[in-house]
Amino acid sequence: AATAPGKKITARIKRTLPVKGPQAPTLSELMRWYCLNTNTHGCRRIVVSRGRLRRSLWILLTLSAVGLILWQCAELLMNYYSASVSVTVQFQKLPFPAVTICNINPYKYSSMKDYLSDLDKETKKALETFYGFSEGKSKVRRSVAEWNSTESDFFEQIPLMKFEDFSKTATDLRSGQKRKIEGSVFHKDSSIVNSGDSNDIIGFQLCDANNSSECALYTFSSGVNAIQEWYKLHYMNIMAQIPLETKEKLSYSADDLLLTCFFDGLSCDKRHFTRFHHPLHGNCYTFNSGENGTILSTSTGGSEYGLQVVLYIDEADYNPFLVTSTGAKIIVHDQNEYPFIEDIGTEIETAAATSIGMHFTRSRKLSKPYSDCTETGADIPVENLYNKSYSLQICLHSCFQKAMVDSCGCAQYAQPLPAGAEYCNYKKNPNWMYCYYKLHEKFVKEQLGCQQICKDACSFKEWALTTSIAQWPSTVSEDWMLRVLSWDKGQKMNKKLNKTDLANLMVFYKDLNERFISENPANTLVILLSNFGGQLGLWMSCSVVCVIEIVEVFFIDSLSIVMRRQWQKAKKWWSDRKRDRSGKAPQAGDLERQGHENPVCIDEDLPTFNTALRLPLPQDSPLPRTPPPNYSTLRLEAAFTEQLPDTLEVGQH
Repeated sequence: AATAPGKKITARIKRTLPVKGPQAPTLSELMRWYCLNTNTHGCRRIVVSRGRLRRSLWILLTLSAVGLILWQCAELLMNYYSASVSVTVQFQKLPFPAVTICNINPYKYSSMKDYLSDLDKETKKALETFYGFSEGKSKVRRSVAEWNSTESDFFEQIPLMKFEDFSKTATDLRSGQKRKIEGSVFHKDSSIVNSGDSNDIIGFQLCDANNSSECALYTFSSGVNAIQEWYKLHYMNIMAQIPLETKEKLSYSADDLLLTCFFDGLSCDKRHFTRFHHPLHGNCYTFNSGENGTILSTSTGGSEYGLQVVLYIDEADYNPFLVTSTGAKIIVHDQNEYPFIEDIGTEIETAAATSIGMHFTRSRKLSKPYSDCTETGADIPVENLYNKSYSLQICLHSCFQKAMVDSCGCAQYAQPLPAGAEYCNYKKNPNWMYCYYKLHEKFVKEQLGCQQICKDACSFKEWALTTSIAQWPSTVSEDWMLRVLSWDKGQKMNKKLNKTDLANLMVFYKDLNERFISENPANTLVILLSNFGGQLGLWMSCSVVCVIEIVEVFFIDSLSIVMRRQWQKAKKWWSDRKRDRSGKAPQAGDLERQGHENPVCIDEDLPTFNTALRLPLPQDSPLPRTPPPNYSTLRLEAAFTEQLPDTLEVGQH
């Protein structure tokens, strides 16, 4: 019974004692406490300033400073992910790149006649019918009826047609019948002058083998381009069915292509070249491929110390319908890169000396988060079909080939085969041409997703080429030079060389300056933190401790207050609900428990005199009055029984 009043007083103190600091019961009290105790002067001036005008000015200045800090910090973060480019030039002995050389004509026409005889025959008939072309005869057009007397699978699979002014009505050039064309029209313009009537447009129609109403029409303003494209489609279909070993024998050997070779002033031969078979260019030969683990280098610049080769082109054995130019194609590349001859190859003329000077540059870009490049291509979800180091071209070609296999059921002839796939041909895949053209259309329009998936490589090597051409051989040296070259190759050649069959190529470093272009972070973490500190000190006179204080007050303490009030409301709601169900009136113990709402009073000790004085007075109680003194305590009693001598003297005076 003696402790009950003490508990009541403790509970009342806990309810009424004001709380300051991080344990304040409300957010407003917490913010006031923070402003009075923080090291940021602007917040303190807001609280202690008197007058609305002065307080409003301090609020405006503080908010402006906070806004400037946020803006400057955002700029710092954006600049943190920027990179600076540095260029370093070094003079040193340079490794010589790989040089891949291909004849523009992929296969000897004399060796391919057995495979292409039917196709060539139909092509000649088409030329004779359309343009009156005939070998060794006058220009007389062949009648359609005469052509129809022979069967032609090539024109049944891909019919050639003639249009007038892009109308939907076309004339089948084999049957001579006019018919209405349904489907999309894709016009492939050309710089070649159209032969015949300018209103005549040649093209061919490709239809879905599973749905004959789904067709696409490809038109050309030049009959030359139309027939060449038509011929290439059938040509790829035929070549896809020939085994690789057979195609390598049908193409040019190293002895056929190379007449003379010099590197760095020393003689070289076919042993320095590595053969690889390209689907569109036949046998190609790579000098300094590094296949045997050795990469040649040069210590002197200039044409005298580079690669010099004389190529035998053999123009007379070219396929007249497949290629319309004479010469060779070369590409300079790294030993670990795949040579994309068809994309970035440089053409070399015959009867000319082509000099190609090189400047070597190595580039290195920063990966994420500075740029969207890839280090090795391992993070790209596209299988590398070329067995070479990653590049953007490899990714794009591999992505298209994978889409070709998935959509058309076979692989396109010009690119490597994925595992378990076969090249497209009419016999097994009668719908492949229509499927290929529709897929290629999506690829060009970036609707296939390959351009979004593939990324640039972060590091790469580049050789900047400068090409110059001179007449070769000269008129005065032509006779003896051709005789000597014919004599050197006399055992393998049965005819006299002609200068239009020869091409002279020189590839060399113009100088041995290696440029290295690299990206470096414009800011480091230390610089970023220093810039943050400078902005906080400039605008808010704030330090790291101040930032920690802001995090503690505005996040931890504020969240704690909000959660505590929600918990109190939930607890009060639960208590009221239980009391309503039981029908009991609130007891004295409830008042004692309510005192625990004040977080300062966390013990059960009795209140002290000072804390008790701070309690509010009851409304009905009279003001406390000072009790009357106990006068009995004011009585003086002698502390000594006898009077001291010195007092006696004082009393006598």
